[in-house]
Amino acid sequence: MPFVPSPDPKPITTTDVAPDLTRRGFLTRLAALAATAGLGVAAPSDAADGGWWDEPPPVARPQWSPRAPQYRRRPPTRSWSQPPTRYWSQPPTRSWSQPPTRSWSQPPTRYWDQPPTQPWVQPWTTGDLNTKVERYVAHLRRTGRMAVNERTAWLVYDFTSGRFLVTINAGLPYQSASMIKPFIALAFFHKVQQGQLDYTPFRQQQMEAMIQHSDNRATNHFIELLNQTSHRSGPAEAEHTLKRRHPGVFRQTRIVEYIPGGGRTYRNRASALDYHRFLQALWYDQLPYSAELRRLMYLPNRDRVYTGATGVPRGTAVIDKTGTTARLCGDMGILVARGRDGRNYPYTFIGIIEKARPTRSYMAWQAARGNVIRDVSSLVYGHLRQMYDLV
Repeated sequence: MPFVPSPDPKPITTTDVAPDLTRRGFLTRLAALAATAGLGVAAPSDAADGGWWDEPPPVARPQWSPRAPQYRRRPPTRSWSQPPTRYWSQPPTRSWSQPPTRSWSQPPTRYWDQPPTQPWVQPWTTGDLNTKVERYVAHLRRTGRMAVNERTAWLVYDFTSGRFLVTINAGLPYQSASMIKPFIALAFFHKVQQGQLDYTPFRQQQMEAMIQHSDNRATNHFIELLNQTSHRSGPAEAEHTLKRRHPGVFRQTRIVEYIPGGGRTYRNRASALDYHRFLQALWYDQLPYSAELRRLMYLPNRDRVYTGATGVPRGTAVIDKTGTTARLCGDMGILVARGRDGRNYPYTFIGIIEKARPTRSYMAWQAARGNVIRDVSSLVYGHLRQMYDLV
């Protein structure tokens, strides 16, 4: 039985638009950006995942089996044609102004779970998570922490309620960078399932290098293997396989190139909704080698949704893949939060920040934008903590 993704949210393109600026305002923001961007070493403008990192190193992930998600195994019964009720029009019974049973002044066991120092957290007293994220991004633009030539996309889907909590530019295609690599892995596993390719121990090592360490040579190796199974080019065969096998999942996905030298990969594209639908199918074991894909994406990596995210407690399981170029900073994955009732509360989180032109200070830019994604991840977890009384 083919996988039927959850219905697209309505609307799916709440837009994060950079405000029109006066000359004076523009110069003020430009000066602020120069001050922050100048903190880093001018790295090669097209440094790729796996090099030139200036973000927190990976931390050990909790003892949790990604092979057996502890949640309902079947996808929602709602059909694709039935749009869900917009969650953000119905605020949760516990508003943001009513703190959960564990306040920020009582940190969990993680040493970094101290009250966030950002001044933007408290004023956003709203039960609408979509609005919270929009206000945070607007705050970044007003204070010059995000440039006028940058756009963002955000998506949060709660498996427990079956609702989209955040959809900002979710249906628009963005550069995919290394977030395309799990898609390449999926296309390869389809070929293995069909008997056209073998998944040998050596290839498993290569797969781990591609997913955990974002190795570009390993990625091109698998794209070349796909090329050997078809008259199409490797990238074209990857896209063809995905769309033929999962036409409802990879709607805005475009795979048109190998990973170029230096990681200058700007042409492959996908939307936040594409990542979400892939993750949803992965969670429900609706993909070939789903357990292996979850294992690969569960290996410790330099993620931006858990490591260094002050509001996400240790013990939260994470299945994710980052993407980084001189024009894009992103992460897409599933976080499995733990409730005080002993249950798991999984949700998808996708955060993407894209620049119109390559940054000249790669390390400083990707570190700063990675922290933006961590802040939003913390904001999301805090909201879900109120909904479900999470740890």
